[in-house]
Amino acid sequence: MTVRVARWSALHPWRAIVGWFVFVVLCLGAGITAGMNQATSADFRVGEAGRAEAMAARGDLQIKPLEQILISAEPGRRLDARAADAAVQDVTRRTRALPEVDEVAAPVRSKDGRVVRVPVTLKGPEQEGKKNVVPLQAVTEKVKKAHPDVVVEETGAASVSKGVNDQRGKDLAFSEMITLPVTLITLALVFGSVLMVGVPLLLAITSIMATMGLAMLASHLLPDTGVGMNMILLIGMAVGVDYTLFYLKREREERARAGGRLSAEALVEAAAATAGRAIVISGLAVIVSTAALYLAGDVIFDSLATGTILVVAVAVVSSVTVLPAMLVKLGKRAERRAEKRRAAGKTVRSDAEKKPGRVWNALLTPARKRPALTLCLSVLVLLGLSAPAVTMKLKDPARDSFSREIPAMQGYDRLLAAFPDLRIRYQVVVTSEPGQAGQVTDALRALDRKAAADPLLARHERPAIKTSADRRVSTLDLGAPHATYSDKAVRALDHIRDDYLPATVGKLDGVESAVSGDVPRGVDYVDHQSQKLPLVLGLLLLMTFAMTVYAFRSVVLGLLGVGLNLLSAASALGLLVLVFQGEWAEGLLSFVSLHGISSRVPLFLFVILFGLSMDYQVFVVSRIREAALNGVPTRQAVIDGIAASAKVVTSAAIVMVTVFASFVMLHILEMKQMGFVLAVAVLLDAFVIRVMILPSALLLLGRATWWPSKAVRRVEERLTRGYAAPAGERAEPPLAGAGTARER
Repeated sequence: MTVRVARWSALHPWRAIVGWFVFVVLCLGAGITAGMNQATSADFRVGEAGRAEAMAARGDLQIKPLEQILISAEPGRRLDARAADAAVQDVTRRTRALPEVDEVAAPVRSKDGRVVRVPVTLKGPEQEGKKNVVPLQAVTEKVKKAHPDVVVEETGAASVSKGVNDQRGKDLAFSEMITLPVTLITLALVFGSVLMVGVPLLLAITSIMATMGLAMLASHLLPDTGVGMNMILLIGMAVGVDYTLFYLKREREERARAGGRLSAEALVEAAAATAGRAIVISGLAVIVSTAALYLAGDVIFDSLATGTILVVAVAVVSSVTVLPAMLVKLGKRAERRAEKRRAAGKTVRSDAEKKPGRVWNALLTPARKRPALTLCLSVLVLLGLSAPAVTMKLKDPARDSFSREIPAMQGYDRLLAAFPDLRIRYQVVVTSEPGQAGQVTDALRALDRKAAADPLLARHERPAIKTSADRRVSTLDLGAPHATYSDKAVRALDHIRDDYLPATVGKLDGVESAVSGDVPRGVDYVDHQSQKLPLVLGLLLLMTFAMTVYAFRSVVLGLLGVGLNLLSAASALGLLVLVFQGEWAEGLLSFVSLHGISSRVPLFLFVILFGLSMDYQVFVVSRIREAALNGVPTRQAVIDGIAASAKVVTSAAIVMVTVFASFVMLHILEMKQMGFVLAVAVLLDAFVIRVMILPSALLLLGRATWWPSKAVRRVEERLTRGYAAPAGERAEPPLAGAGTARER
C-alpha cells in the first residue's frame, strides 16, 4: 500500500502537496470551530477520595475553589491596623460584587498580627477555578494599586493552577527555542542542504498543526486535561522529524545506487518500499504501545495517549503521502541543476553515500571482535544503572512542588508561614438517612476530638462540620501543617481512615463514609497507578513481542526486543531515581526533591519508550534482514545493517534527546522528570542497546536470529547450491521490500 500511495503522489506531486495543506487547514479549522472540551472535576476522581468527592457533590458540600487575599506589611515593617482594615473593607466590597464569587468570609488575623487573610470561595467545582479566578485576580490588582501602604496578594488552588499553566506555556516556548536550532543543525549535518533541512521541519510542524485540530475534536469523546497539547508538541517534533529523516536518507541511498539511471518517481517508489513500509510498521508499534495507556483508567493518561496516537498517525500519513511528492519535486530540481552544470562543463557533485566513519567503526569494533564479552559487560553496566530503581518511591507532587517563581506560590508560602494549619485539608464525608443526621454529627464531633489530640493534625477551636439541606450528607474538615507529599501527611491520613473513622462514624449502621482532600487524592492516585502498572506493562510486553514478530517473522527477535526494552527502561528509571529521589542534584537541575518520583513518570516512560524504541528496532533490524535476504551472510549482514543505519539513527536520537532534554530545564518537576528519563532512555537505547548489545546478541545468535522464519535460510541454501530462485518464486520480502536482489 505504501508503494501504491507513493507512486500516486510521485505522479501527481502538486495534487498531493496541495491536498496535504488542505487537510491541515481543515483539521485545524474543524478543531477551532468545535473548541476544546475540558475535563471536569468528576473526570479526575479516583479511589476512596474520588468516592468522597462524589458523595459530597450530591449534597453540594464538595471542596470548592478557595482563594486567600493576603494583606501584610512590607518586610521589616509592622502592619498598620488602619491601612489593613481599609484594604480588607475594599477587597471585601469588590469581591462580593463579582458574579464568579460564591462567598466572602470574615477576615482572619494571624497570631503575630502581621498578616490578615480574606477567604474567598469561588463558584463551581475546582476544575472551573482557573477560569473563575481571573476576575478575582484583576480585583486583587486593583486593590493592590489602591492601597500602596500594605502588601496585597492572592493565593489559592485556582490561582496557583493558572500560574502553573501560564508558566508551562512560557516553558514550552523556551523549549522550542532550544530544540529548533539543534534540529536544524543536526539535519544540516546529515544532508548538507538547507532545502533538505526545511522538509522535515515543515512536515513536523504541519503534522503538529493538523493534530491540534484533531485533538480538539477528539476531546469531545475523551475530555482534555491540558496535557494533551504538550504531548503533541513533544512527540510530534520528535517522530515527525525522525520519520522524514529515515525516508529522506533512504531516497538518497537509492539515488546514489542508481547513479542517474532511475527517474525521481522511481527513486521515491523504491524508498517507499523500504523506508516507507518501515515507517508504517514503526508508527503502528508506537500507536499500539501508547494505546496501553487507556488501561490506566485515568483521564490524564487518556489525554496523553490520545495526543500521542493522533500525532504519530498524522506524522506517518505525512511521511507516506506528501513527502514522496516533495521528494519528486526536489529530485527533478536537482536533476535540472545537474544537467545545467554538465552543459556548462562543470563537475556535478556525487550523491554517493559516505561509508560510516572511524567513530562508528570504533564503536562497532568490540561487538564485531568480541561479541560475548561486549554483550556481558554492556548488560552488566545497564543492570548496575538499573539498581537504584529498586528503591523508587512513587509520590504525587501536588502543590508544594511547584516553582516559587509563580506569584501565587510566593503568596502560598507567606500564607503558610502565618497560618501553618492551612497547609493540608482533609474532608471526611458521610452519607446517611435524614433521620440519622444528628447521630452523624455527634460521631463527627467525636472524630474531631480524637483528631485534635493527634500531634500530626492541626488544633482548632471548634469542629468544622457541615450538613446538606436534605440532611443526607455531612462533612468534617481537618487540617495539618505538613507538606502534601510528606510521610507525616500520609500517616495523618492513615490515622483518620484506619483509626478515628472506624471508631466513631464506622459504628453507625447504614452510613457510608470516605475521606478526600489533596493528600488522600495523591495517595489514592499513587495506589491506583501502582495497581494498573502491571496490567499496562504486561500489555506493552505482549504488543512489543507481537509487533516485532509481525515485522520480522521472528520469535527470537520478538523476545530480544522485549528484553532490550525492559533493560533500557529499567536503566533509565535507575538514573532517574539516582538524580531526583535524593537532594544532591537539586542545585544542578533547579528543583526541590520530593524524596520520590512522580507517580505518572514510570508508566509514561514504559509506554512512550517502548513505542519509540521500536523506531530504532525496526529501522536497524530491517536493514540487517534486507541484507540477509540479498544473500549476505547473517554475521556480515548484522555489521553492514547497523553500519548503514548508524548515521540516521544517531541523528534521530540527537533530535529526540534534544527535544526531551529541553524539558529538564522547565520549572514543573514532573515535566523535568519526564524529560530527563526519556532523554536518558533514548540515549542509552541508541548508543548502548543498538551499538553494543543488539549487534553482539545477533552475532552470537547467527542464523537462529530469524527462527522460525525460513526466508533467510532458503536464500543461503540457494547461494550455496549456486542457483537462483525458480521462475515465479521469490523469497519472503524483507521489511524493506524494494531491497531484494530480484528487484535490483
